[in-house]
Amino acid sequence: MQYLSVAEARDLTGLRLVLSAHVPGPWGESAKAVFKARGVGFRPVEQKILEPNEELVAWTGSRNAPIAMLDADPPVSNWLDQLMLAERIGTGPSLLPEAPLDRALSIGISAEICAPGGFGWSRRLVMFQGLYGPGDVSPAAPAHVLHMCRQYGYSGAAAEAATGRMVAIMGMLADRLHLQRAAGSDYLVGDRLGACDLYWACFSNMIAPLPLEDAPMPPALHERYADAGSEVAAALDPILIAHRDMIYRRHIGLPLEF
Repeated sequence: MQYLSVAEARDLTGLRLVLSAHVPGPWGESAKAVFKARGVGFRPVEQKILEPNEELVAWTGSRNAPIAMLDADPPVSNWLDQLMLAERIGTGPSLLPEAPLDRALSIGISAEICAPGGFGWSRRLVMFQGLYGPGDVSPAAPAHVLHMCRQYGYSGAAAEAATGRMVAIMGMLADRLHLQRAAGSDYLVGDRLGACDLYWACFSNMIAPLPLEDAPMPPALHERYADAGSEVAAALDPILIAHRDMIYRRHIGLPLEF
């Protein structure tokens, strides 16, 4: 994917989407999928992982990604706000059901995947534990390590609890998909593509990454994602990956580009 620099992007109009360049960050890949599904074009802007990104901070107030910048509007950095932006400016079928109860269910499932304390958050905590050891991170650790650990509330205790949280969410998703399949639907809520389907597809790569030919990420990252532990592997109902693969083939498209 060809990225604009912050200097190139900041004075443009239209939607510019700040992404972690050349890696499949699950929040960034989800944002891309959501805007694509709603027919919203965007210009990708480079965020450099594990770097200060001073120009990005000066423009958006944040060093993280993804961030949606529409014209001169304020930055949109939260996954739910990005979804609502796509709903507002996009076209075609909505990614949220019309019925309020189904809409609440769709957003709630999405939050279990994307929000603080959810699936992606918990997987990050487990990955930090693998990188930095079973205890709390030393105050003498590098600045970027301390920043990420503070951002996710990392501690040895939080990491220990995270696997159970992931397993519980995976069980909920699998139960929902089995229920929907019995009712004749391929999707998590209702009978058409919803935001929560896109979120699960993108976040599933944190435990069962697509083959490298479909998701050409750095091999070391692929190995780290695939090594999610025995508890997670045991909880990975085949219906979760069958659903993920269907969403990619039918709606997102392969191979991925990042």
